[in-house]
Amino acid sequence: MVQVGDIIENFECMAYQTGQFRKVKLSDYKGKWVVLFFYPRDFTFVCPTEIRGFAQHELAFTKAKAVIIGASTDSEHSHKAWFERDLKEVKFPILADTAHKLSRYFNVLKEDEGKAHRGTFIIDPKGILRYFVVSDLNVGRSIEETLRVLQGLQTGELCPIDWKPGQKTLGK
Repeated sequence: MVQVGDIIENFECMAYQTGQFRKVKLSDYKGKWVVLFFYPRDFTFVCPTEIRGFAQHELAFTKAKAVIIGASTDSEHSHKAWFERDLKEVKFPILADTAHKLSRYFNVLKEDEGKAHRGTFIIDPKGILRYFVVSDLNVGRSIEETLRVLQGLQTGELCPIDWKPGQKTLGK
């Protein structure tokens, strides 16, 4: 099981991204912050609200020098069918973890159902896991909180509760 402070092993998965299938490797993003999020399944109810939320905030993540990568245990073909039908605004890659290797590695796999819990992971430019949160399937995550945490980590300072960019940190 990965822990905060661990160097994340390079991984490679097939992905769907804006009408194309392609292989995505973590090493493709070396030197960038990576926000990797897992969601349970395609064609569900809560998941598209989160995915749209990440898409709506993608420019803010880009300005923070971060890339967004989504993942589920569905196939790239399932992703293509769903995204082309319902989520055309999404531009970032969606990994197809059909072998469950990635979801097991990040300890989000719900083994009995073959799907992932909601997991959000922030990996720094050196490949070190700096933050993660895993939650139950029924409640969507806050994309704004993920962005706030990313920005806080990037300060290298101690950030108090509800800190936001532009506010004082507790550091130097």
